[in-house]
Amino acid sequence: MTTRRQFLFSSTAPWAAAPPTKITRIETIYWPNRDAAPFWPHWTWVRIHADNGLSGVGETYPRNEAEAALIHSTAAQMLLKQDPRNIDRIWTDLYNAFDYQIAGGTEMRVLSAIDLALWDLLGKSMGQPVYRLIGGKSNPRVRLYNTCFPHKYDFHKEPEKIMREVMDGYGIRAIKVWPFDPAARRNQHQFVTVADIEEGLFPIRRLRDTFGNDIEILVEFHSNWNLTSAIRIARALEPLKPMWLEDMLLPGNFAQYRQLAEATSLPLTIGERMAGRYQFQQLLDSRAAKYVMFDLCWCGGLSEARRIAAMADAQQLPVAPHTAGGPLLFYASTHLTTALPNVWIQESCQRFYEGDWPKMLANPLVPKDGCITAPELPGFGMEIKPEVWEHPKAVRRSTPA
Repeated sequence: MTTRRQFLFSSTAPWAAAPPTKITRIETIYWPNRDAAPFWPHWTWVRIHADNGLSGVGETYPRNEAEAALIHSTAAQMLLKQDPRNIDRIWTDLYNAFDYQIAGGTEMRVLSAIDLALWDLLGKSMGQPVYRLIGGKSNPRVRLYNTCFPHKYDFHKEPEKIMREVMDGYGIRAIKVWPFDPAARRNQHQFVTVADIEEGLFPIRRLRDTFGNDIEILVEFHSNWNLTSAIRIARALEPLKPMWLEDMLLPGNFAQYRQLAEATSLPLTIGERMAGRYQFQQLLDSRAAKYVMFDLCWCGGLSEARRIAAMADAQQLPVAPHTAGGPLLFYASTHLTTALPNVWIQESCQRFYEGDWPKMLANPLVPKDGCITAPELPGFGMEIKPEVWEHPKAVRRSTPA
């Protein structure tokens, strides 16, 4: 006979209420720099403890000391003794408090981390993976592209070697590069020359010549260019047919982004560094983006990312989450993309799942057949090795109720 407890925590009752509980302690951990540990840390983790003996982990980056300080000086007092199940109420109260202080930057990053920790805790309290709590499996397998963080080869010189490895080893058939960044730095973001463009086109041409149309090429610009330069670069790229041009201008210049969109046949991806639905509403109103990108550790967490994704869906636009941060960002993004009905593709980094994550996680997510699958574990399902929490160079702080 199925007991009431078995029913509540079975997959047939994903919306069953978690039992009442209270937040008892807020903990943060970060590393002074990326060289302080063998897993290349650059994030802050926040761990929210509850009186049921469980804890949820959230994450943000890259201003670790400032993020941890704000969590303990301001956010902790608003969280302690609260019922962690009231995620939307807590999100709104924190946002309103931060907005009074001019929301953005550290405030939104902290809010994002707290929101992720609350979702992780809720999933653990209910014995359910988070994707089950936000709609179930729209996408049992989520398609990936590879972002070329430093690993074995330099994408400026040998991009085809990177593409071949992730294609043969993991079935990934899309690659993101940023070959125009050196010119932007040399020219102080003011202008681009024909020689600069030829330099930037080299790895993209090499990829297209090697693999033809069997792969997708994504080009990242890190908001390095003014409108005039961006148009010149975009038109030079058109014959090579990249899948998208990402963040060519600084965020917030939505009228200029519209001009850029009208000046090129290539689709634009916008939004990685934006935070909150109000900024994304302005972006959507501009009709400039063909893909909407957000980062769960920056935009306001899982709660706000869901709202942004729904806004994009209302305009028949797909989303493509940015995940080139810490490990929880990838886990949480995978739960979100598993549940969303308007996902185009998700970012992954070969360096992370081959090199960094195995040193710190008991269950690093690894692509298979070009896709990723959310773990069938409570919460986000990221299992951090116990010794990571006690790493000698970690900066730890705790605020109890």
